[in-house]
Amino acid sequence: MVVNEQEPENAQPIVAGAKVHVAPPADVTESHISVLADEAIDSLAVRPGGVYIDGTFGAGGHARRIAERVGPDGCVICIDRDPDVERYFGALVADFPERAIFVIDSYANMTAIVHRLGFDGIDGVLLDLGLSSMQLGEAGRGFSFQAEGPLDMRFDQSRGGSASDLIATASEFELAQILFEYGEERQSRRIARAIVTARERQSIETTTQLAALVERTIGRRPGARIHPATRTFQALRIAVNDELGEVERGVKAAIELLRPGGRMAVISFHSLEDRIVKRAFAEASRGCICPRETPVCVCGRVPLVRHVGKGVRPSEAEVARNPRARSARLRVVERLP
Repeated sequence: MVVNEQEPENAQPIVAGAKVHVAPPADVTESHISVLADEAIDSLAVRPGGVYIDGTFGAGGHARRIAERVGPDGCVICIDRDPDVERYFGALVADFPERAIFVIDSYANMTAIVHRLGFDGIDGVLLDLGLSSMQLGEAGRGFSFQAEGPLDMRFDQSRGGSASDLIATASEFELAQILFEYGEERQSRRIARAIVTARERQSIETTTQLAALVERTIGRRPGARIHPATRTFQALRIAVNDELGEVERGVKAAIELLRPGGRMAVISFHSLEDRIVKRAFAEASRGCICPRETPVCVCGRVPLVRHVGKGVRPSEAEVARNPRARSARLRVVERLP
């Protein structure tokens, strides 16, 4: 089943069997490698007959593994903000009919999605945060400066303003804040000033325009492994898609939806995401917060979850196979009774 949560409320869901799904090109699916796939799926302890959410469907690698384990009586709800990834759902539903539902929406809205689909709770949630290799590889999406493309960066290109809109309208102070907070860019003020000066002469509308501007502004250090515009592009992408706000809202919603014994697994790829996940998990696992001098608990607070193991990093072998995995970290919690 395919459901577009962004359609009017009276829109009818489309049953997969009644719609033609375009299978993903072979070279795309073969080149995409799910990071920490075995560890993430094993940590969910998938139960036959359970209801699970893959909140960042992408090419469907994680969802496929969940579908294999839930059995014919289970269900995996596949959520993604990017309508383009619906084509990968066709391959999944062809192998597992009646087990999968695809929803075009943000995982931060999973509470409304779950209730709309008629479920009263879920048995597990998986989030694989950040940018997918497919999105990065499509020049028309504007995520990468490796090839020229429109400076877009939206996960859903039909909604909200693009990165070019943002740098055309934000003040120098706002741009500097975005670059510093979301990109951890130390040269944020210089870059923001250069953007504002440049846009007065000509609008900045392509990825290569922006990348060249940043490189001229701060230079390229000898021997540096990353392009000088990398942090700028990361910051703008996060701002355009409100990624950190999505993480905060999504983790909270998932914890509240989990049934007792249900688990949530989150794979993050940089410190900003991981910090939010770590803080949210810690807050949900806290019990009594009464002052130490209080002889008897009066707050009534009880922990909602328990941590399952410690943060997991990819093995050296996985990093060798897939360098993108280098910065990944997996954190898992389990809902308490």
